[in-house]
Amino acid sequence: MKLITHLSWLLRALLFLAVFAFALMNTDAVKLRFFLGQTWETPMIVALLVSFACGAGIGVLACLSRLLGQRREIQKLERELQAASGPGAPPQA
Repeated sequence: MKLITHLSWLLRALLFLAVFAFALMNTDAVKLRFFLGQTWETPMIVALLVSFACGAGIGVLACLSRLLGQRREIQKLERELQAASGPGAPPQA
């Protein structure tokens, strides 16, 4: 089990170094053109990071309603289980 933990950390370190090297190689400025003639000039890695963060945020928001619905269903089932076991019964694990 320790071997898997060490390999996991090694993989994380290699992934970090690869992303860091990618960032260092992409420092050239890019011009992003938005609607109504607005522009933004920034290093490419910043533009990529912002687009990744926006995509991740949209993905989290897309999953949020399902997560909240599941949480409500779990609470409902726990209440039903407590009601079915009776008031004097010990809680089940």
